[in-house]
Amino acid sequence: MILLDYLIIIIILLITSMKSSKKILRIHPKDNLIVALSDLNKSDVVYLEDNEINLKTPVKAKHKFALENLNLGEQVYLYGVVVGRVTKKISKGEIITTQNISHCTEEYHLPQNFENKTWSTSKFDNYNSKSFLGYHRSDGKVGTENNWLVIPLVFCQNRNVEELKKTLLSELGYEKTRERVFDIDSLVKNFKAGATNKELLDEEILSSQKEYLKNPLFPNVDGIYFLTHEGGCGGAKSDSLSLCNLLAGYINNPNVAGATVLSLGCQHAQISILEHSLKRIAPGLDKPVIFMEQQKSTSEPEYLAECIKKTFVGLIEANKIKRECAPLSKLTLGLECGGSDGFSGISANPVLGFVSDVIVSQGGSAVLSEFPELNGVEQELINRCKTLKNAKKFERLMREYNIKATALGAGFDSNPSPGNIKDGLITDAIKSAGAAKKGGTSPVVDVLDYTEQVVLKGLNLLCTPGNDVESTTALAGSGANIILFTTGLGTPTGNPAVPVVKVATNTILYNQMRDIIDFNTGTIIDGISSIEDCGEKLLDYVLEVASGRKEVSARKLGQDDFIPWKRAMSL
Repeated sequence: MILLDYLIIIIILLITSMKSSKKILRIHPKDNLIVALSDLNKSDVVYLEDNEINLKTPVKAKHKFALENLNLGEQVYLYGVVVGRVTKKISKGEIITTQNISHCTEEYHLPQNFENKTWSTSKFDNYNSKSFLGYHRSDGKVGTENNWLVIPLVFCQNRNVEELKKTLLSELGYEKTRERVFDIDSLVKNFKAGATNKELLDEEILSSQKEYLKNPLFPNVDGIYFLTHEGGCGGAKSDSLSLCNLLAGYINNPNVAGATVLSLGCQHAQISILEHSLKRIAPGLDKPVIFMEQQKSTSEPEYLAECIKKTFVGLIEANKIKRECAPLSKLTLGLECGGSDGFSGISANPVLGFVSDVIVSQGGSAVLSEFPELNGVEQELINRCKTLKNAKKFERLMREYNIKATALGAGFDSNPSPGNIKDGLITDAIKSAGAAKKGGTSPVVDVLDYTEQVVLKGLNLLCTPGNDVESTTALAGSGANIILFTTGLGTPTGNPAVPVVKVATNTILYNQMRDIIDFNTGTIIDGISSIEDCGEKLLDYVLEVASGRKEVSARKLGQDDFIPWKRAMSL
């Protein structure tokens, strides 16, 4: 049985008439904005029930137009919430743009009687028998991968990390070898023969790629991943402390079998701080963690040799664990979006919401991040908090974040990117209302600040920036063992510790960028599938990834992004 939020989106997904075959969608009964599901021309006539709408302007797919005449200062609604204010009179049937509306949201507050609330959610009993093959850890967590990490505590160690990468990947069988993307020799040859620039550009170059070669010495170790970053020293000490907390979260992640940590010795981010962070979040940690300090070594070659030998011994231990059956309750989903478009909130994001609700119903966890993209739906999430304490924490984090961002000249209203706006996300509130659909309808069991760990089963809120990589970095650092990432424009983002499943919002993107996209929800927009159908298929795909039977595109491409959040500098 599907939940009301899903039904609201499905009910009017295809609105047609004898006079118009164009598709439009009114997401919520309160909305005075309508979504174009395909390109509409000026003077086209579309119908919403008995309401005839003459298009005053062309409206491209993903964009919105006015359901009625809107006067200066009026609020505009989408997804049933305020997403903007009219800055220039808008006629019925006119496209919504940055020229006629501006960002606006409703105020939010803490309601009374939190303890008296009851929750009614679907049980999803038909998913009780589903499982995956994962790596069981001594603390009861289960990894979807069994990875070894090589981590620098400070940017001074990045070069050493790269040197270790050259040796370990190639010699242990983890190097992902690809043929050249195109034959540059042909260009060189023709250039030397006197070809013009136009002739060089017009030349057809046969491109070829072959599958990665993978014959690892340690078959139960899925990968060795090498993190690099620009922190650890030279900036605020608070950022170095935050970095240590983040790295401790990575080492504690159930997908991580062990780690080699490289330190220079004199930086802010000391080994002792990381050890303290590890003891705080995982006092019984029994994974092999190797700490190496260069300033205690007599030479760089000797230092790197010791790193390699100790890492090799650690990998022997990591290889002893094998995949075993695990229930859905052992999954912790990270919920992310990036390169969003006007379809994100009505296809891919609600599908993630469905999968999230299923996992939560089975005793698992889901984590909704990107706080700038919850601006405008704060009240809904406050109302879904199970405790007053969590509601207060969420309200405080949202207000403090916006105040700090505004002081730096970039409030929440600055969040939509040029690509977002071009594809129909005109205000941050429009973007947020759709982004929040990733969290489904489950109650919020916990609210986490950046680097805090997931400890409760259910839906968690995690304070991160809207920046794709900083947010996925944070999700893995807080304990997600698989990340679902929706995109309408296409993004190759991945993560070194956690597989990232890319979910397309539209079929055009899926067909155009098959090399970076794993799953398509555009069939919902096409009128072929429902949110529930796509959700069930996506869950099956996730379980294949979690069991190691499918490799996500980001892994195939070697896309292992890691960017810690410097809180004073990111939004």
